[in-house]
Amino acid sequence: MAHVSQLIAEDIDAYLHQHQHKSLLRFITCGSVDDGKSTLIGRLLYDSKMIFEDQMAALEADSKKVGTQGGELDFALLVDGLAAEREQGITIDVAYRFFSTDKRKFIVADTPGHEQYTRNMVTGASTADLAVILIDARKGVLTQTRRHSYLVSLMGIRHVVLAVNKMDLVDWSKDVFDAIVADYTEFAHRIGLKDVLAIPISGLKGDNIAGTSDASPWYSGPTLMQHLEDVEIDEERRATEAFRMPVQWVNRPNLNFRGFSGQVRSGRIRPGDRIRVTPSGVTSVVARVVTQAGDLTEAVAGQSVTLTLTDEIDCSRGDVIADASDPPECSDQFETTLIWMAEDHLLPGRPYWLKIGAKLVSAQITDIKYKINVNTLEHLAGKVLELNEIAICNISLDQPIAFDAYERNQDMGGFILIDRMTNATVGAGLIHFALRRAQNVHWQALDITRESRAALKAQHPAVLWFTGLSGAGKSTIANLVDKKLSSLGRHTVLLDGDNVRHGLNRDLGFTDADRVENIRRVAEVAKLMADAGLIVLVSFISPFRAERRMARDLMNDGEFFEVFIDTPLAEAEKRDVKGLYRKARAGQLKNFTGVDSPYETPETPEFHVDTTKTAPADAAAAIVDALVGAP
Repeated sequence: MAHVSQLIAEDIDAYLHQHQHKSLLRFITCGSVDDGKSTLIGRLLYDSKMIFEDQMAALEADSKKVGTQGGELDFALLVDGLAAEREQGITIDVAYRFFSTDKRKFIVADTPGHEQYTRNMVTGASTADLAVILIDARKGVLTQTRRHSYLVSLMGIRHVVLAVNKMDLVDWSKDVFDAIVADYTEFAHRIGLKDVLAIPISGLKGDNIAGTSDASPWYSGPTLMQHLEDVEIDEERRATEAFRMPVQWVNRPNLNFRGFSGQVRSGRIRPGDRIRVTPSGVTSVVARVVTQAGDLTEAVAGQSVTLTLTDEIDCSRGDVIADASDPPECSDQFETTLIWMAEDHLLPGRPYWLKIGAKLVSAQITDIKYKINVNTLEHLAGKVLELNEIAICNISLDQPIAFDAYERNQDMGGFILIDRMTNATVGAGLIHFALRRAQNVHWQALDITRESRAALKAQHPAVLWFTGLSGAGKSTIANLVDKKLSSLGRHTVLLDGDNVRHGLNRDLGFTDADRVENIRRVAEVAKLMADAGLIVLVSFISPFRAERRMARDLMNDGEFFEVFIDTPLAEAEKRDVKGLYRKARAGQLKNFTGVDSPYETPETPEFHVDTTKTAPADAAAAIVDALVGAP
């Protein structure tokens, strides 16, 4: 009896060892609405025996209750878990499912078919090795088929299965199948998809999914499951690429140990290998490759390790440890493909957070070169990006980062954009190359510093940023502050919104995009003047918090003072000194702040002036007293 128990235990150990060391394939299913994506995944789960008895009983009961498949099991019910999906009969979120066979483990993402959920499809594609693109044999190649195929190509997925589904509804016609394949192959060639395998299937009945079908004697290729089990996985390819490990954590448990922890994103690393830390460029040699289970003689792509080095060098979170003979590039300006994923549109010039690996930096889109119609591949002009739009853009960062082009290394060339106010992810980007201007333009060292310029004027440089509605009294109060500071011997300059639009910003209108660029330019000018030691007074409506935050971030701590001239809209409109509100109400002046364009009130301004309670002269005196008395 003990002998039998030992054999059983050995069999279990052998099975667990085999299961742990199976390769893992991540793939997505995508296509137009009701092409059968969820049904296909449900069938894969069923055929791989990954459905428990209670799930099977629930599936049988639900299939009878729904009654949409003519007595057949409705496998889509295994995947469409959201109530809204069942009610509508569609997938609206990315559903991840796990299953395995004797050869391989799988994680499949069922992505939405609706165009409005393109961002969800991009999320599912970001980690996939393979895409199964479904086509309803009755409908052929649709607009959404092309959209998803373009995104698959864009995201660098190398393997594509063209699953022509519902072949049973066209009597398994080889002519129908061949016509669809020819149509799709022509488009796939245009967008650079090379490894495409077409398979005729019926997700509902299981034909050519786990087993070959007698209904298609004219098809001699592999079943879908056979192909999924045998296709090359990108992790195997990544192990042959140049070594890259973004640093996630500097591991310093005690004074005797200092290591750099992260996941190996590509290549291999061994003790004795020479490495380069980027962007600093410092080199060293790997002393140990440390894991919780002990030291390794080699680590490969996908493994999380801690590297110790033979030298004490400067290396921190967000840096990249790389092969010294083949390091990544470094730059602070790039050409990128950007996929916009937010309801609020992208505005060039607005600051966002950019996250690449473990590195977080400030970024601005400096130029939308053109948008791409993913259905026709046509290039379109545009100043802003709306939800789900894709564009080729130039982007500028506040500091250099290490990168590889996305087509070479997806982990080192892919990034996300984050809204600085809400911390929501608003975009996903793919780096093409560094802009030449980034290599040609360098900071010039200056002998006269901003501190010495300020000392000559016997004052602290500062920016007083007056914001509020048109007619609130910004210019009036800013002018009074300027006169008082001047009478006290302070060196000042006043930048007024109307005056600047006569010169520096005369090319800008009043759209949201132009307003953002208006404030970006003025903020940069204000910084240069503060560097000259001046006290800079800026009087602009500046309606958006993000741009006011950007202006603040350009200055040193304690040098930026937001002055909110708070006047109710009704009061400002009653004054209407320039007659602008009257024109806006009459429809003669578009995008006017407070009427048909929003004003975002400051949340924590240094000075809050309620003009219904405080006279302009009193407000100016209080501001000057506080400023002059500041250290």
